[in-house]
Amino acid sequence: MDIEKVMKALKENLLLLTKETYKDIKPELQKDINDFLSKSQEKIERWSLLLASNSITKDEFEWLLKSQNDLLTLKVVQRAGVSKIKINNIKKAILNTVFQTVIGSL
Repeated sequence: MDIEKVMKALKENLLLLTKETYKDIKPELQKDINDFLSKSQEKIERWSLLLASNSITKDEFEWLLKSQNDLLTLKVVQRAGVSKIKINNIKKAILNTVFQTVIGSL
């Protein structure tokens, strides 16, 4: 697994998510996603490598990603007046995108 390619694909997929699904809050969401990635990139890389080497299962990888939900604060989006329900849906979409991107690279 080329972790640099995976992280590049992840950033591209998250950018695509903001463009296609959340156009109305794209600038705010991009700032929050960049903040999340800067805080959790090292962990995502480590867990991806563990998954690729079969040291953890897909379920364990998914659980580890979900543990990062608190880091995904979406402060800028929240200040833009987005409801908590929509924020939770955005968080799920972001974490699902991370999961699908890593799994797709195996």
